[in-house]
Amino acid sequence: MTTGCHPSRTFVLGTRGSALAVRQANLVRDAILRIKPEAEIQLSVIRAHGDEPTRDERDHASFTAESTVLPSGEGIFVRSIETALIERRIDLAVHSFKDMPSVGPSELSVGAFPVREDPRDVLVAKHGHTLSSLPTGAVIGTGSPRRRALLLTARPDLRVEPVRGNVDTRLRSIQGHDLAGIVLAAAGLKRLGRQSEITEWLDPATFVPAIGQGTLAVQVRTEDEATLELVRCIDDPDSRACALAERAVAIRVNAGCTLPVAAHARRDGSQIAIHAFILAQDGRSLVRAELRGPSDRAEEIGSTVGDLLLEGQRTSP
Repeated sequence: MTTGCHPSRTFVLGTRGSALAVRQANLVRDAILRIKPEAEIQLSVIRAHGDEPTRDERDHASFTAESTVLPSGEGIFVRSIETALIERRIDLAVHSFKDMPSVGPSELSVGAFPVREDPRDVLVAKHGHTLSSLPTGAVIGTGSPRRRALLLTARPDLRVEPVRGNVDTRLRSIQGHDLAGIVLAAAGLKRLGRQSEITEWLDPATFVPAIGQGTLAVQVRTEDEATLELVRCIDDPDSRACALAERAVAIRVNAGCTLPVAAHARRDGSQIAIHAFILAQDGRSLVRAELRGPSDRAEEIGSTVGDLLLEGQRTSP
């Protein structure tokens, strides 16, 4: 294998068309170009109904490929971009790792996990409220069963209502409605430069983030050595270990359960520590598990945490 970049080739990077997805794709492209400035990387957007045109698109500055309109749904976006990869219409894709299925197509692999952004969930609430200071019976918006379970565990008096859409849509939902606040991923707000709207950063040890939250995955064709060579320069070993550990929890749990599961892994020197939860059989209380071990056994430790969750679920009241 050569060690140079392949300056004669233009690499096509696929992304969906939301403002956050475009921002994430640009972050990955910029990170690669800082290390390999000779590379040619062109963005190709796959658009969905409801995605707003980006400034880059309006100015014709960054996007040259045609956009494809698809129905909404994270799973649909991932599948369509994976199809584009397999069909060689694009060379690499940037996904939020939490949106990817636990097991993907055999023709594709994650060539790089860039440095992870903040994995925490955050509260954005009116009047600067925190979770503990919200009035009794306050209405909080989220479309996530995981966040709903965690909110009601912390504050059983709250009302939790579904809120969906991109980050801007969900933030706007607070204004002029009876919502007292919403719960979002810190990573998205930080990447969009909107972290000033956060009223509380939620502790990941108790308010456990989604599998892979804050992690980007750069997906490529497994046999495409040139693209693998291009992207591996931004692969972060700590982010990779944590992502694979969290995914291992999901793989083990999803084999025997369809209830919400969450896991958060973090490197601590040569060790990796994992906190996780799953809903108990009653559908209301939480079963929690945590484990620490050598980071070079990250996936094995994640699988063990999954076993602990399932055992705790079977024995819970």
